[in-house]
Amino acid sequence: MALVSTTTVASSSSYHCDPFFPAAARSWCRPRSRGGGGRARLSVLSARLSAPTASASSGSTGERDRYSYEVDSLIDRLSNLAPRGSIAKCLETARHRLTLQDFAAVYREFSRRGDWQRSTRLFKYMQRQSWCRPDEHIHAIVIGVLGRQGPALLDKCLEVFHDLPADSRTALSYTSLIAAYARNALHEEARALLDQMKTAGVAPTAATYNTVLAACARAADPPVPFDTLLGLFAEMRHDASPAVRPDLTTYNTLLAAAAVRALSDQSEMLLRTMLEAGVSPDSTSYRHIVAAFAGAGNLSRVAELFGEMADTGHTPDPSAYLGLMEAHTRIGATAEAVAVLRQMQADGCAPTAATYRVLLDQYGKQGRFDGVRELFREMRTAVPPDTATYNVLFNVFGDGGFFKEVVELFHDMLRTGIEPDMETCEGVLVACGQGGLHEDAREVLEYISKEGMVPTAKAYTGLIEALGHAAKYEEAYVAFNMMTEIGSLPTIETYNSLANVFAKGGLFQEAEAIFSRMTNSAGIQKNKDSFDALIEVYCQGAQLDDAVKAYMEMRKSRFNPDERSLEGVLNAYCIAGVIDESKEQFEEIRSDMTVPSIIAYCMMLSLYARNDRWADAYDLLEEMKSNRDSNTHQVIASMIKGEYDDSSNWQMVEYVLDSSNLEGCDYSLRFFNALLDVLWWFGQKARAERVLEHAVNYGLFPELSRDTKLIWSLDVHRMSVGGALVAVSVWLNKLYARLKAEKDLPQLASVVVLRGKMEKSTVTRGLPIAKVVYSFINDTLSSSFHYPKWNKGRIICLKSQLKKLQAAIDSSNGVAIPGFVHMTDSRLPSPGSKIYTREAQVENSSAHATAESLVEEKESELLAL
Repeated sequence: MALVSTTTVASSSSYHCDPFFPAAARSWCRPRSRGGGGRARLSVLSARLSAPTASASSGSTGERDRYSYEVDSLIDRLSNLAPRGSIAKCLETARHRLTLQDFAAVYREFSRRGDWQRSTRLFKYMQRQSWCRPDEHIHAIVIGVLGRQGPALLDKCLEVFHDLPADSRTALSYTSLIAAYARNALHEEARALLDQMKTAGVAPTAATYNTVLAACARAADPPVPFDTLLGLFAEMRHDASPAVRPDLTTYNTLLAAAAVRALSDQSEMLLRTMLEAGVSPDSTSYRHIVAAFAGAGNLSRVAELFGEMADTGHTPDPSAYLGLMEAHTRIGATAEAVAVLRQMQADGCAPTAATYRVLLDQYGKQGRFDGVRELFREMRTAVPPDTATYNVLFNVFGDGGFFKEVVELFHDMLRTGIEPDMETCEGVLVACGQGGLHEDAREVLEYISKEGMVPTAKAYTGLIEALGHAAKYEEAYVAFNMMTEIGSLPTIETYNSLANVFAKGGLFQEAEAIFSRMTNSAGIQKNKDSFDALIEVYCQGAQLDDAVKAYMEMRKSRFNPDERSLEGVLNAYCIAGVIDESKEQFEEIRSDMTVPSIIAYCMMLSLYARNDRWADAYDLLEEMKSNRDSNTHQVIASMIKGEYDDSSNWQMVEYVLDSSNLEGCDYSLRFFNALLDVLWWFGQKARAERVLEHAVNYGLFPELSRDTKLIWSLDVHRMSVGGALVAVSVWLNKLYARLKAEKDLPQLASVVVLRGKMEKSTVTRGLPIAKVVYSFINDTLSSSFHYPKWNKGRIICLKSQLKKLQAAIDSSNGVAIPGFVHMTDSRLPSPGSKIYTREAQVENSSAHATAESLVEEKESELLAL
């Protein structure tokens, strides 16, 4: 706030309301109407964006509306005046119509702009004219304009001050000059001017003292002793003039100084003094009092003070209790914060929405989600929740993994008539992205567009992530392009999110294209998350050398790898089957993370099992079981060994699986893939089937199964090798049941092992998932499935082959079998057993080739599908 405004300084409360804690920036928003006006609002917005930006000299419309036509015209003429132009000519037409009040308005406009050059030129012109000679008010304004430009112009401030005759100087001009020095941290000069003012017989005002107090309170090198501030305060209290009586700004300045110095006793003294003087504390006062006691480590005394105030009829306002609650939550004292809420209610001060928000956020940070729900129910009976409250809830439940609850709260918010803002929609979309709720994400984006808001990059990033978790690559890419069309430029988080979408499916060519577009077109360089996405996409796409190269490039770029980065490289080594490098990487994870994650353990267990290193595998399992720091490790290890198959113990397994789901789809996908992989290679097919069912019920792998009249399809392109074999086994057994029960067969049964540009390449047959799945299916069903010419990422079985399988089932003479694959749990191999590394039987590749040649002539009928 300017020291000299339209009113005199003596009537203003102070120069500085709060020298240590500046007021938060305010954002002004025009309320939006509901319903159809979205298109009109967007057109207005685009018109504003396309309009040329007003220059600083023209001023904002709101500031200029209060000026008269003559003043407005003069401001424009002076603003457009050339550096050597004549001010006299600007004033010719309005010479007899302008008053000193009008000139004061012109100076205030220049003060708002910080245009001290024009202010000085106009002031010098007025000095030479008898009809508009500056009065004290204008002198004070010009001093204020110059004082804001830094110490270099303080001499000019003195010149303006001395231009005013001594007998015309009052508290107004002195206070303006003192403020100029105070603003530049010259507190000693400010105090000297105060003494000079008294010597000249000019009586200071409260604003004068407040300005000197603020300058002294802000002094830091060295700080002014607090006793000096109290000395100035004593002068004010003992002055006989009512104009010098300490006001709210005086007390807040002293309280701020006490807070910085952690002087709790002095803060309490000042509080009692201001109450005795009839000055009511405001939110700033209470904030400084709480800060002083927090610095002294004695917050409990603040609650006692508030209780004493309530007993004497000076009940603090809600902001006082809110500040105390926030102080408790900053040090993690949740119980004390709740006690403040109860004291507040007992003192007769009604809690506000902000009061409850503090506790809701604190409960969320501590993972006390039941407490969040209970407190929110209590809040709804006491005070209506506002938009900010729901935003806190969305962040709390989104971070806690309760993604569907976020969506339910959003609908509840709309039903209660509370209008979401963009932060609200962003929070919901982020939760939808983490939870893979792509349909809900589309609805939220539709709501944003309907309300006339422009979706931000963060909103689109949530939508892209949600679509990616449903393997909807084309729709995610369309959304990515759409955001650039409406002007929401993608951020690095958006690019990384789209790359992660491709990473889960191994679409490495698409991911490379996205990062090329990011660096070459958008000029954004990769960060650690970008390299993590590259490592993952190369692993899933079986480009293992490129995965290791991406990791090395990340290290060269001086990004510190985290657990996900290290696990990505471990995954590459384990897929490649290199034991020594995998063990070295696992040990690096152990040294960096203390306890490797379940994912890292499962990768190593799968590697040992595939290489028949059973002794090493069992040692690792025992290490997991004996981990006293993690019940999760113990439960998973016992489940792999078959110790938790009964219903009561399996509930513990389900609890662990549910806990992994709370981490979001990104983590859950990696977790379940690693767990399914180790269960398959350990021969635990029945348990693997139960784990896969749990993952599907949660919403992972939504693309896994698709059945229509034309096609029965299974999609395993986002799964690990072991996970894919589990899914294929379950699907083949379902196929057996359908062939046995149904007469109408589809035109095609298909297993998708690859998506993206690689579907057109014949090298896909040699990739791990494609190779293993193809071999497993044909070993199980005697070459009924084959690769079609029109797509190398699918293994298909034509209707004619399905009929042969159906006929074989019907002619099985009533032999009862559960399906094509026996899903049972095998006994764990003893150390030294050779299961996967024994000499492989010669594959009947010629039989497979013959089978493919027999069906090639029938592929033409599929081209119309």
